[in-house]
Amino acid sequence: MDLETLKYPIGRFVTPQSASAQQRTRLINDIRQLPTLVEIAVQNLDEHQLQTPYRPDGWTIAQVVHHLVDSHMNALTRFKLALTEYNPVIKPYDEAAWAALPDVSNTPVNVSITLLHALHTRWSNLLEALTDEQYERTFVHPESKQTFKLWQTLASYSWHGLHHLTHIVNLKESKGW
Repeated sequence: MDLETLKYPIGRFVTPQSASAQQRTRLINDIRQLPTLVEIAVQNLDEHQLQTPYRPDGWTIAQVVHHLVDSHMNALTRFKLALTEYNPVIKPYDEAAWAALPDVSNTPVNVSITLLHALHTRWSNLLEALTDEQYERTFVHPESKQTFKLWQTLASYSWHGLHHLTHIVNLKESKGW
């Protein structure tokens, strides 16, 4: 498998032109189901397997699981900021630096999976309650200087979860685990 496919096993994210209520329901279901799918994907892996990178110079499976929690905690915060402030500027974070922090290396993945379940329950409950108008709310990302609507962000994080889940599943398949 080439490096691009290893990095982006489901392809690079492409922002959709719109998201109907039916499309948003599918995306919300992706968010709601991700913790269970991740839990199933890692449930029988031993410590050596969890410490295996999904690609050369990539994160380990454990780092991917912990990253999903870190990233999606930030995502929920971005949604809440956009819902309670007018076009707020969000706070970016250094994903690689977060993945290298001691809580990632010293915490079992089941702790992050438990947190992922709780986080995604809260997030999905919020997402299901939003109106069409609320999905049009925005925030600004200061690094890209772009403004994002919440429905675009929902699509992005649906993709993000499936993207990292596929990293885990593909590594397991390639290793015969």
